[in-house]
Amino acid sequence: MRTRGGVWRNWAGNQHCAPHAVERPTTEAELIAVVERAAAAGRGVKAVGAGHSFTAVACTDGHLVDLSGYDRVLAADPAAHRVTVEAGITLHRLNGELASRGLALENLGDIAYQSVAGAIATATHGTGIAFGGLATTVVGLRLVTGDGTVVDCSPDAERAVWTAARVGVGALGVVSRVTLQCVPAFNLHAVEEARPVDEVLDDLDALVDGNDHFEFFWIPGTRWALTKRNRRTSEPARPRRRWQAFRSDVVADNLAFGAMLRVGRHRPDWVPRIARRIPSAGRQDYVERSDRVFASPRLVRFLEMEYAVPREAFPSAFAAVRALERRIGVPVGFPVECRFTAGDDIPLSTASGRDTAYIAVHVGTGAPHDQYFTGVEAIMDEHDGRPHWGKLHYQRAATLAPRYPRWDDFQAVRARLDPAGRFANPYTDRVLGSC
Repeated sequence: MRTRGGVWRNWAGNQHCAPHAVERPTTEAELIAVVERAAAAGRGVKAVGAGHSFTAVACTDGHLVDLSGYDRVLAADPAAHRVTVEAGITLHRLNGELASRGLALENLGDIAYQSVAGAIATATHGTGIAFGGLATTVVGLRLVTGDGTVVDCSPDAERAVWTAARVGVGALGVVSRVTLQCVPAFNLHAVEEARPVDEVLDDLDALVDGNDHFEFFWIPGTRWALTKRNRRTSEPARPRRRWQAFRSDVVADNLAFGAMLRVGRHRPDWVPRIARRIPSAGRQDYVERSDRVFASPRLVRFLEMEYAVPREAFPSAFAAVRALERRIGVPVGFPVECRFTAGDDIPLSTASGRDTAYIAVHVGTGAPHDQYFTGVEAIMDEHDGRPHWGKLHYQRAATLAPRYPRWDDFQAVRARLDPAGRFANPYTDRVLGSC
């Protein structure tokens, strides 16, 4: 995320806006004052954390609230395994703070750059069929609403607000602080290896149900998938050697891969051959602190679309994506990521009401993506797919409302907390409807 010459851009560089003012509060009083000033002037307000969303969810021509300096740990209760933090703290920093207190988040996505508020607002998730996304661990929220009023919500107070605001898409107010239900710190036994993708598909249910956390990355144009199996363990840490981690996470996953994408822009027909020749780290078997296994560095910039489908629809949806990649005739090169989570009861969660499989497709920044992404979205439309709120998609409120059984519950809370549309922008108008 960066602001230069009065223009703000997101991490991927595909979204930008020219806000009236960029606000950088460091206290809740300052945050409330921003909203009150905007309300008095009739301007919009949008909060931004790390700017890692690929959509325009944080864009505004009003007051852009940069929460990067609003990132303290406010309270921790190791006995109850709970922590309260300011909204702008990044997951990376939070992981370290939790570890120092003997705590951890029970599940994480594969990057940790996002702010806590941004991650929960967009229904960010990891993988593990017995575990929900990050928003399911939220047991309390403090929210600044459209007129500057502060609302504290939890399962015991303002329950309807808490239920909806756990995935608020930035449309209910500015989150000030979050209380998270954590777990005692734990290690993960990780096994990472390449396997033929058809073999993975044949064994999919056993892999998903037989591991605490399972995901795989299929390399388009090849028959290979990188599988990642993680099991919770009380074993002591047995981390990779530093050179092994560097070779895998930096050389293979970032440097060599980035070089392949650059070559592929000029010679796309070379992509499958190059993909098969990227140095492999081979089978990796190690034990490490949980967050260090869940999250990996991402140095290559890209654009992403991710859809959530019912778990049982995954084989059909994934087969259609493979067929699309062959049909469009332009090698994609970027892996297709597949993950699996438990259902939840959050109105706008992508896993609301159903155990869920996620299919994420990517292209390098600057590469054409409309044909690929629109083709993938058409497939997901046929499988009751729900798009990740922070990743590219072409849906509208009219197409999304039937896919969320509790859509009207969210809209009722939105109408109550932001009747003037203080937190609306063109993106929320498109995907949620106008206030």
